[in-house]
Amino acid sequence: MDKRLQSILWTLIAVLVVFLLLIYVGGNVLGVERLQTGENPVLRFVFVIIGLLLTFLVYYLTRGNEAWKVGTREVVWMAIGAALYAVFSWLFNGTVFVVPSLSQVSLRPAIAIPMFFGYAFGPVVGFFSGAVGNMFGDALTGFGLSPQWSLGNGLVGFVAGMAVLYKNKKKSMNSALWISGVLSAVAVVLFFLNRNMENMMFFAPEEGIFGDATISMFAGISIIVGFLLVLIVRFAFGENIDIAAAVSWSMLGNIVGIGFAAISDIWINGFSPEAAIVGEFLPAAGPNLIFAAILVPLLVAAYDAVQTQSGR
Repeated sequence: MDKRLQSILWTLIAVLVVFLLLIYVGGNVLGVERLQTGENPVLRFVFVIIGLLLTFLVYYLTRGNEAWKVGTREVVWMAIGAALYAVFSWLFNGTVFVVPSLSQVSLRPAIAIPMFFGYAFGPVVGFFSGAVGNMFGDALTGFGLSPQWSLGNGLVGFVAGMAVLYKNKKKSMNSALWISGVLSAVAVVLFFLNRNMENMMFFAPEEGIFGDATISMFAGISIIVGFLLVLIVRFAFGENIDIAAAVSWSMLGNIVGIGFAAISDIWINGFSPEAAIVGEFLPAAGPNLIFAAILVPLLVAAYDAVQTQSGR
């Protein structure tokens, strides 16, 4: 078997095994409550498998590209990325930074980690960092595990890393911008058509709110705010192709990954398509995109500075 193919398969299998061990061994066999998942655990893993197959399909269609090389260096970055994402997700994922939504959504500036690791070290590193890091972050937080959402976080880093598959980064990031812009606009239109959608996870008894307040305007339009910030970065750093491409592909990764997770809940939690997009996708993807526009350029600039000082 080709070494590159073998490495990809082992990486995908490793992600699946980590998910299974945490939930079925830690949650079910050992009975650790924070390692248990909600209803329809089998269906959740069906979407995990679907996500893994999609990543493999992208690899197979572009298997000749050097981006799929996985050696000791990439394995080390996977471990570092996953550990950083887990710790910072745990620090920020809780009741302090909750966004009113249909399910548990919080502000997650740490999303910039799998985005950066994907762009800097390749799609496989970004995928592992996002998927495994989010799974352990959720385990540390103690709100229960949602493997399909962790897989979605993996797709965020995976798509961000797909920038390296293209020789012409400028053309590729322009395509990423157009696709992201169209998808963002469609989601916001759905928000304005469903303004009466109630959030189910935001409680403020002192204000008379018991989970029946509508999805906030901030949650509904934040993805457009993030898109505009990305455009500003794109043109402000037009001469720095790395920063412009990193933030553009991170935006597309955020939309694809979080969109995959939210849409899966149409079947897992019985949400309507409108509820999944307005009640889950927008409150999660919008703030993520704002953080991406601000933090990813900083991480890329810092990394480039280190590379320059080290003579690489």
